[in-house]
Amino acid sequence: MSKTSILLIIYIVGLIIGAVFLDIWSANTSIIKGLIGLGWTALLLIGIFFTEKNEKD
Repeated sequence: MSKTSILLIIYIVGLIIGAVFLDIWSANTSIIKGLIGLGWTALLLIGIFFTEKNEKD
């Protein structure tokens, strides 16, 4: 399994945990919860960038 696949699995598990335990996608979403989701996605994109960069070298 490639590093990118592992990274995507971790991202999806994090989304499920955020949805179930943190209620990120509930009707009463605050700015903090939105920023948590945005930050998690930013970490995914940074991780994909670095894994693809290291696999090319």
